[in-house]
Amino acid sequence: MPLTIDRIHSNECIIGIIGMGYVGFPLALTFVEAGFPVIGFDIDQKKVEAISKGESYFKHIPESRSREVFSKKLLSATSSYEEISKCDAVIICVPTPLDHHLEPDLQYIIQTAEAIAPYLAPNTLVSLESTTWPGTTEEVLLPLLEAKSQRRIGKDLYLCFSPEREDPGNKKYGTKTIPKLVGGVDEESLSLAVALYSKAVLHVVPVSTTRVAELAKLFENIFRSVNIALVNELKLICDPMNIDVFEVIRAAGTKPFGFMPFWPGPGLGGHCIPIDPFYLTWKAKEYGISTRFIELAGEINRSMPKYVVSKVQDCLNYYSKSLKGSRILILGLSYKSDIDDMRESPSLELIHLLEKKGAICDYHDPLVPEIGLSREYNDLAGRISQPLSSNYDCFLLATAHSSFSKDEIMSYAVPIVDTRNFLPKQRLVFTA
Repeated sequence: MPLTIDRIHSNECIIGIIGMGYVGFPLALTFVEAGFPVIGFDIDQKKVEAISKGESYFKHIPESRSREVFSKKLLSATSSYEEISKCDAVIICVPTPLDHHLEPDLQYIIQTAEAIAPYLAPNTLVSLESTTWPGTTEEVLLPLLEAKSQRRIGKDLYLCFSPEREDPGNKKYGTKTIPKLVGGVDEESLSLAVALYSKAVLHVVPVSTTRVAELAKLFENIFRSVNIALVNELKLICDPMNIDVFEVIRAAGTKPFGFMPFWPGPGLGGHCIPIDPFYLTWKAKEYGISTRFIELAGEINRSMPKYVVSKVQDCLNYYSKSLKGSRILILGLSYKSDIDDMRESPSLELIHLLEKKGAICDYHDPLVPEIGLSREYNDLAGRISQPLSSNYDCFLLATAHSSFSKDEIMSYAVPIVDTRNFLPKQRLVFTA
């Protein structure tokens, strides 16, 4: 039966979501809560099994929510793409990493398109949510789907781009309340996509083209990357001047207009800010444009872990210890506080850099009991979170979880390098 706006309004369509990660899983829960049957697709059998039992595998998504959704009997999961044939709408939420040359790697989008295309039923709506360079939907995804499905976009298939805006752990905004951008390759695709997302998301914002939606997502994260680089550079300036950069930012933040505070840290983490800007710098080269501002921000942010390592060395030197052979406990492995997301976490890079210099590194993170597999740091997989103890030469606080007890951390009388302005300024605390 063709997908129509009337069928969407009456919740008669089945939604397939490919990729049950930090984007796809909460999106699936949100659509089920709106009354739609959803089939989740993932190559990770552990996620498929967890969904089939009504379990949450993310700490920031309560088990109670997963079980309540499971009780509606509208959510199923599979690793077989044959189930795509049952879907009226297919939403693609797969990773878009960078390769070792900081260039876009679209292999997961391409592999997904090739895998699902033979099973797409007539008049299916396909929506891409993966962050990518402007033009991907029309230049890469569209021809792939048409070639592999033997169908035509605008005739018996519909296509749109609607960038994910997930912020794991954000207690104020979630999938339902974050405004949703949507751009279609034609008017029918746009109208169907707006109707579909409007059933689950409170505010849907249509834009004129898929390219506008693609670039808007990149710009959002480039804005953050550039401003974080600015405060990171400010931190480097404040250090030799013996000025507290956090006090400076708080002071500037008293201005009620024209200023937005950003905070320095040990480096960038998460899938978005460290990666997304380079999707635009790569595409800009096609037009002969050099994005020096964006690339400089990336260089500054990528250099921060090395700066932090130098501060660890300074801390140990103060106590007449060498970095080589010293035992370092990194506090916080996830890329930001109160979540278990390790994607692009600077803590992982800090372990690598410190161990290259001969340090012996452990980590302590109640939200990450064990390091799993990752694209860049598979050699760290299997390491276990260690308890706080006085058997270390230095604590390196990289992520400020709210569950961390300041008094307990200080009680071990171990020198601490604090990258998050988390601890009170005392004799043992070195800022970085």
